[in-house]
Amino acid sequence: MNANDLITALGAEFFTGVPDSKLRPLVDCLMDTYGANSPSHIIAANEGNAAALAAGYHLSTGKVPLVYLQNSGLGNIVNPLLSLLHEEVYGIPCVFVIGWRGEPDLHDEPQHLVQGRLSLPLLETMGVKTMVLTHATTLADAAAWIKEQRSHLAAGGQCAFLVREGALEYPKRKYGNAYALRREDVIARILDAAGDAVIVATTGKTGRELFELRERRGEDHAHDFLTVGSMGHAGAIALGIALHRPEQRVLVLDGDGAALMHMGTMATIGAAAPSNLMHILLNNEAHESVGGAPTAAATAVLFPAVAVSLGYHIVKAAETEEELKRALAELQRADALTFLEIRTAVGSRADLGRPTTTPAENKEALMRTLCG
Repeated sequence: MNANDLITALGAEFFTGVPDSKLRPLVDCLMDTYGANSPSHIIAANEGNAAALAAGYHLSTGKVPLVYLQNSGLGNIVNPLLSLLHEEVYGIPCVFVIGWRGEPDLHDEPQHLVQGRLSLPLLETMGVKTMVLTHATTLADAAAWIKEQRSHLAAGGQCAFLVREGALEYPKRKYGNAYALRREDVIARILDAAGDAVIVATTGKTGRELFELRERRGEDHAHDFLTVGSMGHAGAIALGIALHRPEQRVLVLDGDGAALMHMGTMATIGAAAPSNLMHILLNNEAHESVGGAPTAAATAVLFPAVAVSLGYHIVKAAETEEELKRALAELQRADALTFLEIRTAVGSRADLGRPTTTPAENKEALMRTLCG
């Protein structure tokens, strides 16, 4: 089904959410039609923000909004759905379009399997009426189902399309930025400077590149934690390690989309201010691993200024090879909480793989390093 046809059938006029690979056709269609920050379409920092934006839209227009997300984002949306939107509270109608990672009986990455198995039961428990959208679903099927839900929506209820692989189609949109540094090359430079530091890598391609660089260099993975799920929480994991192993230098490799998703973590880090923590943010202004749509960092966020205001003691930025070399040299000598933003290009190797160890093996190897 063409994503534009689905949008037409649903009759929505306001769209907000967090991009997802299975919803790439929908997001690209919305980007082509409305852009990223218009009165009709907002790419939100996280799924809970999207639900609240949707509530504001309904309160000001009386119309039904559409919120899109990956099913892993259901965790962020549970609270506003049950304490704000739900028909027993404010009764704010909403249509969700949800990418279904970790579908039962289909291969997927470990971090998606439990969420995939529980997505339908969770939506049912929250009173969200749900239709599974497949490649065989016709536009007439979707239109008929949403028509059946109009009375439920009018009563302040919510409904959802749970979208399987290949259910939506739309020409792929090209995204990019003006920066020259490749993220994988940057991570290699960071490894050169890291020594025996523990490295906590954010979700998406950052952790995958870190893993493959270690393999290529003949190094083990005993100093790395690959945050394969829990987008936005790498900084808090690193803070927990840094506070309780003050003799251990700790680096977090963060991303702009991840940092924005739970930006309050930077305030927590700044307040605790462990001197052994270095927060490195790889900023390509994009949700690259799920299609490349822009984050708010493309237009509205100056991360170094945020870091200064939140109490980071040493703050640097780099977007050229020379700036990166100089910043890493300075930060190697730092003995206070530091922040380094590195602007990187959008894109990765076509043959980039995934970690060949399990999350449990990753955890056990790191704990042997930290706990003996």
